[in-house]
Amino acid sequence: MTAPPITAPQPGDQLDHYRIENLVSNSAMAAIFRGTDLRTGRPVAIKIPHLETENDPVFFDRFHREAEIGKKLDHPGVMKVLLDDHHSRVYMVMEWMDGTLLRQILDQEKRLPPERAVRITLAILHALNYVHGQGIVHRDLKPENIMVDAEDHIKLIDFGIAGLAGVRRITFTKITEAMGTPDYISPEQVRAKRGDARSDLYSVGVILYEMLTGSVPFTGANAFVVMNDRLTTNPVPPREINPEISPQLQEIIYRALEREPGKRYSSAREFAWDLEHQDQVGVADRSEHRDWKRRRSPWPRKYLFYASLVLIPVAIFALLLFAAHYL
Repeated sequence: MTAPPITAPQPGDQLDHYRIENLVSNSAMAAIFRGTDLRTGRPVAIKIPHLETENDPVFFDRFHREAEIGKKLDHPGVMKVLLDDHHSRVYMVMEWMDGTLLRQILDQEKRLPPERAVRITLAILHALNYVHGQGIVHRDLKPENIMVDAEDHIKLIDFGIAGLAGVRRITFTKITEAMGTPDYISPEQVRAKRGDARSDLYSVGVILYEMLTGSVPFTGANAFVVMNDRLTTNPVPPREINPEISPQLQEIIYRALEREPGKRYSSAREFAWDLEHQDQVGVADRSEHRDWKRRRSPWPRKYLFYASLVLIPVAIFALLLFAAHYL
């Protein structure tokens, strides 16, 4: 007899030791359900890939990486992946959190009071301090990957493109995935350089900017324009948008958003210290305060950037040919 075909899960279905209760979120790649562990009765979150993506090797690598990293991490600010030896299909079981994605909070409230924005940012940084201490870089921090509960406790989720610090091996999959999300990735990731912990801190700076102002610092008609913008122009000073932001808090944002990683906060602990001691933060006389209205880059630099983007697929194709010939 042939095995019955795998169908899309529905509320009420049983998946091994778990009962699927209701759909929580649905992305292009996977759906997340609230479920119940029938052995213990406790609620869990079950992430199930869509049928059309289960056999995609790129997605499988990302899904497997997320599961393996999630099993290793053990911190209140990181979503824990639960150990389970037997799966009848591809899925991931995680601890349940009664909370909301930060993206949904921002969609509803647009901007947050500075005190709350700082509180959430500190929780993110405390979690990152642990993650980075384990040698892991998230590489895709954004409001969609941060859960927030009623008391503003957070959990980081989706370590699908996370990397181990110091690992130099680059595969075709990693080249295509390392970019992260255009609104939140660091300048070095735009330049196709391997990001480190400071790249995550840049993303946190973008998230803090957005929580305080209601918009991301760099915008454009498409992803390429957004990425180019952070390489060539300065964002609108946060205090121009929201005068409730103190000069010290604005300075902290600028330090997190430095284009060069060497000028940025070197650790989550350092970033958090400034947020916790804002009265001791010196405010620099920055050119960013004055020249932010010059939003257009000189045309040679702009077109050189677009030309380099066109060459990326050519370089990837050349790498594949080289690998096929010599490996």
